[in-house]
Amino acid sequence: MEKLLDTVAALVSLVSPEKVEAIASRVRRTDPTKSASVLNGLVGTPVASGIVDQLIYAWQACPVSPDELASMLLAASHVFTRASAEQSTELVWTGPTTPFVAARRTEQALLQVINAAQSTLFITSFVAYDISTLVKAFNAACDRGVRVLMLLESSQDHGGSINIDVIGKMSTLVPAARLYAWREKAEPFSDGRVHAKVAVADASMCFITSANLTGFAMERNMEAGVLISGGSIPKLLDNHLHSLVDTNVISRI
Repeated sequence: MEKLLDTVAALVSLVSPEKVEAIASRVRRTDPTKSASVLNGLVGTPVASGIVDQLIYAWQACPVSPDELASMLLAASHVFTRASAEQSTELVWTGPTTPFVAARRTEQALLQVINAAQSTLFITSFVAYDISTLVKAFNAACDRGVRVLMLLESSQDHGGSINIDVIGKMSTLVPAARLYAWREKAEPFSDGRVHAKVAVADASMCFITSANLTGFAMERNMEAGVLISGGSIPKLLDNHLHSLVDTNVISRI
């Protein structure tokens, strides 16, 4: 049964709901022993055809009636479609590209999150400089009433690990933003750093990335990340970041 379920899940992720309905309709009128001749040719791509072949073999090895298999296909397709509508995930990449993978660039994804924010925007980064385009977007968010919060690494003069005061600089560049630092570090985090690089808008969209808020990260470095819209991850991340504020783990500057 597990093999059959796996192939059903794989098939509905590859073909359209309309195609799944057509396959399910054909399945209802098919004896498992004759499924190879009846189901072959229903899908157009080699990958999907291979999954149909696996479905045929799994069905022949599992005592499931045609009506039951058809219902499994339709139910799996419905769940997959609903889940896809509720959450989408995109690969984000800056640096050398190849013809094999299409990906958004880091700056594009970050600007999408910033511009999407209507209520709250929470940004974290180790450092921040040489980001005029992002600064403009941050200020535009503040101007439209978005509460912008930023957690950045402190300078060495303020108990942090870097030799520049990025928090002071950002307070000048984006004066309406609420700036935070991680100063009170209980064990085992006494030597910890703000290495998280995330952006969350309205608990509904988030960008998780290797990229700092720097010009090199936006344009020249090899950086990778994921842009997530909808689902539980943006909400969980937003709740966690705001809880760090509420519990005084990080403090406002």
